[in-house]
Amino acid sequence: LLLQQGVAPRASAVAHATVKNELAQPLFLVLMLLGLVAIVLYEFLPFNTFGEDIKLLKDCGITTIMLLAAFQGVWSASSSISEEIEGKTALTILSKPIQRRSFVIGKFLGIFWVLMLMFVILGTIELIAVSYKPIYDGREISAEAPSWQLCHIEMVRTIPGLAMAFMQAVVLTAISVALATRLPQLANLAVCFAIYVVGNLTTSLVSSTQEGFEIVRFIATLVATIVPILEHFSLQAAIDAGNPITMSLLSGNLLYCLLYVLLAMFLALLLFEDRDLA
Repeated sequence: LLLQQGVAPRASAVAHATVKNELAQPLFLVLMLLGLVAIVLYEFLPFNTFGEDIKLLKDCGITTIMLLAAFQGVWSASSSISEEIEGKTALTILSKPIQRRSFVIGKFLGIFWVLMLMFVILGTIELIAVSYKPIYDGREISAEAPSWQLCHIEMVRTIPGLAMAFMQAVVLTAISVALATRLPQLANLAVCFAIYVVGNLTTSLVSSTQEGFEIVRFIATLVATIVPILEHFSLQAAIDAGNPITMSLLSGNLLYCLLYVLLAMFLALLLFEDRDLA
């Protein structure tokens, strides 16, 4: 936050106002409450997986936090930017010594910090639930209490999953910020939902069209090139196999996230630069 304030004070002022506005909205508290209730239910809900309940707890918990944060990010971007443009509030803000790029970047940074806060709170609850799950399962079957090392290992292995889920939510938020400069709120939500669905099915779509017509393969490849491959941030296969997330995979996904966020911000600046606000 101090670095943001020192490097871009005007964008930081917009970000600070965005954070205060979004935290004051009932949606943030509702999503946080839903996440808390869902994680507690996952903790005590019997999945009947013959001793593999902790894997489903990780998968369901991380997915729930990601979906709630992504919805918060997309909703905040579409409502904050689109409504301020349509309500002429953006024109009033830009009449002050704030440039358009500071306005767009500040909005994204403000929503970014809101998502960070959601992941810190809900992610901490998820880690506590994961660390307690072996103890709870052991009591259910009257087995010997597991060692604290086992609880610690399960908790540590969950942290990379939360980090990759956070990257996916940030990518969707960046896309929503770019779309919000031109599209109204409802259209923005619909497009982001479509991107989320297609982005998690891109690899399957491309592989299923390899034996089809040339035009079908071309369209599938084009979609895979434009739409972010959100499957990169999915950990279901690794969790099911019990494999830890390597630093190389985490670093590669972080680089992919940064590149796509920069691309989305560049597109947002282009679309907003000549937007008529009057």
